Amino acid sequence: MLYSMTGFGKAVSELPGKKITVEVKSLNSKQIDIATRVPSSLRAFDLEMRNRVAAMLERGKVDLTVYIEKTAGESSVRLNVEALKAYKEEVEATSKALGIANPEDWYGMLMRFPDTIKNDSTDDDADESLIECVGETLHQACEKLMEHRRVEGEKLELFFSERINRISELLTLIPQFEEERIAKIRTRMEEGLAKIHGVDYDRGRLEQELFFYIEKLDVNEEKQRLSQHLSYFMETMQGAKGQGKKLGFISQEMGREINTLGSKSNHAEMQKIVVQMKDVLEQIKEQVLNVM
Repeated sequence: MLYSMTGFGKAVSELPGKKITVEVKSLNSKQIDIATRVPSSLRAFDLEMRNRVAAMLERGKVDLTVYIEKTAGESSVRLNVEALKAYKEEVEATSKALGIANPEDWYGMLMRFPDTIKNDSTDDDADESLIECVGETLHQACEKLMEHRRVEGEKLELFFSERINRISELLTLIPQFEEERIAKIRTRMEEGLAKIHGVDYDRGRLEQELFFYIEKLDVNEEKQRLSQHLSYFMETMQGAKGQGKKLGFISQEMGREINTLGSKSNHAEMQKIVVQMKDVLEQIKEQVLNVM
C-alpha cells in the first residue's frame, strides 16, 4: 500500500478554560524536515513534539502549529501598556532630537512596533495536564494526516498502475517491427554495396558481418529487463508503506532500459514507441517524488 507524503491533519481538545488546536501539514521531501510554531509556554516541549511527529510521519516537509486559546473568563488578549509607553517616550525623544513633529496618529504608529499586544494564554507556564493534552491532540492530528496520506496514496497507486500498464502495452508493440527492421537493414546494406561498381565481395563474409551488426541491435535483453522492472514496480507498490525511494530506484532502471531501446531501435516506428514510453515514465518519476 502506498502513502503520499502530502497530507493535512487537525485535532482540537479542551481543558478547563483552554482550547488546544494542533494542525499538521506535510509536503514531499527526501527526509523528515519539521518546522514548528508553538506558544512560548511549550518551547520546552518542542523537541519531544518533533520526535513524536518524526516517528509517526517518517518522511516529508512538515509544518506543525499549536494554538492555545482561553475559553472562559476575561479576554486573553490585552495591550502591552509598558511597551507602548516605552515606545512613545522613545519616539518623543527622537522627534525632539531631529526637530520634527510628533505623529498625529499615536495609536496607529505605536501598534506597528513588536510586542505591543500580549496574549495571556501563551504566557502561562505549561503544567503537566496541558503538556499531556497537547501530546494527545498532536497524536490525533498526526493520525488524521496519515489517513489523508493513505487516501492520497490510493490515488497514486491507481495513477501508477495505469501508466505501468501503458508502458507494458507499448512494449508489446515492439516485436512487430523487429523483423521488418532487420530486413530493412539487410536491404540497405546490399543496396549500398551494389552501388559500388567494379568491386566484388564475399557474400559469406557479408552474412557474417551482417549477423554481428544485427546482433548488436538486438533488443531482447532490454525488453526482458524492462518487463521485469515493470512487474517489480507493481509488486513493490503492494508492500508495506515507505516504498517511495525504492520506486524511485526502479523507475530509474526502467529509464535506462527504455533509453537503450531507443538507441538500438534504428527504426522510425520503434523510436515513436520509445518516445511514448519516455513520456509516460516522466509522469511516473514526477509522482514518485510524492510517495512516502
